[in-house]
Amino acid sequence: MTESVPADAQPTEPTGWLALPDVAERLEVSISKVHQMIRDRELLAVRRDGVRVVPAELVANQTVRKHLPGILTLLHDAGYSDEAALRWLYLPDETLPGTPADALGDHRAREVKRRAQATGF
Repeated sequence: MTESVPADAQPTEPTGWLALPDVAERLEVSISKVHQMIRDRELLAVRRDGVRVVPAELVANQTVRKHLPGILTLLHDAGYSDEAALRWLYLPDETLPGTPADALGDHRAREVKRRAQATGF
C-alpha cells in the first residue's frame, strides 16, 4: 500500500455483482469457461450470501478488464487470497485517485500493475 492510504481505510463496495451465469452471458462464453477463467486467475470471484459473484465493473462490455489477469496473478503470487485481492482492488487511494479497480479502465492501469508488483516485496 502507499503512504497515502490510512491504516484504518475501508474498501469500497463494487458498484454491482454478477452471478457466474450472468458473467458467462456477458462474455458470451460457457459457464465452464467462466469457471476456468476463475481458476486461471483471469477473473476474480468471491462468495456473497453463499453464491460466487464477480464485481460487475471488472467485466467491461464483452471482455475482462485488460490488466486484471496480470494483477490477480501478481497478488496471488504475493500470497493474497481472493477476498484479500478484492479488498486491495477496492481500497481507496488518493494518489490514484479512487481505487485500483477504478484505475483499471484507463491510463492508470499500468500504475496499478506496478503497485501490485510491489506487494510481493
